[in-house]
Amino acid sequence: MPMTSLVPLPTSLEGVSGIDLHMHSTASDGAMSPRELVALCQARGLTRLALTDHDTVAGVAEAEEAAQALGMRVMPATELSTQWRGMNIHIVALLPQGVCGSLEAGLVAQAAAREARAEEIARRMEKLGLDDALARAREQAGGPRPLGRPDFARALVAAGITPDIKTAFKKHLGSGKPGDVKAHWPFISTAVEWIRDAGGVAVLAHPLRYGTTRRKRGLLLDDFTAAGGEAAELISGYQNPDTTRDLARQLDERGLYASLGSDFHFPGGALAPGSMSPAPRSAVRPVWRHPALAAFAAA
Repeated sequence: MPMTSLVPLPTSLEGVSGIDLHMHSTASDGAMSPRELVALCQARGLTRLALTDHDTVAGVAEAEEAAQALGMRVMPATELSTQWRGMNIHIVALLPQGVCGSLEAGLVAQAAAREARAEEIARRMEKLGLDDALARAREQAGGPRPLGRPDFARALVAAGITPDIKTAFKKHLGSGKPGDVKAHWPFISTAVEWIRDAGGVAVLAHPLRYGTTRRKRGLLLDDFTAAGGEAAELISGYQNPDTTRDLARQLDERGLYASLGSDFHFPGGALAPGSMSPAPRSAVRPVWRHPALAAFAAA
């Protein structure tokens, strides 16, 4: 397999390619191992990526080893689950120095919270008719990794309770549904403190996916910024161009950096590594221009 050629990342978001800062592997709820994911990224022309598994960095070392052999660069990262005003909000931690400081204990706490959350989701799913829900979700996960809502969604489909995963989320596991358990997560301010203590950059994940009004999205961005958050995903997979331009204005007004990522989980779906909407013309600075990420962005 040919080596990938690294070139410096551009100073603006327009026309950028070869980078994806939001992807998942079998270390959380993705379908590909970190090594397989890196190989797919290389085949698709990516040179830099962040592995952002949920509340863990368990797959990063394998991804880094695979990327080094291919002349690629991997950013240690994780996607932290938090809560804000009764909503489940995700924050991507870009960690050029790796896991250190209070983030170490934070990830231990997140793992415990995920276990407790899975048990609570299982109890709620059993009330809907999914017998032995925890074991069924574990079977879908295919290993000892922490369970997430997609595992319960697949279990619902396998049991014939819902016809597909989309319906499982719409009826039982999505925002405001019985399986939407978030009381175990830390507040945004706590997670951002962990990231900053590790010398990382806190990125608000997919702000357009929370189903909020523009005003409430602005309040979320305000609280995130006040807590020390420094960036948000301007692009997450495929988005409406007009809404994306409006989000760019909201980021610019708050001096936030812009990140981008596919949020890739499994092959064969609508998204693949590096697949996402083009970035709009904007004065918002790319997150790789943050001083902490200078080495990652350089050739």
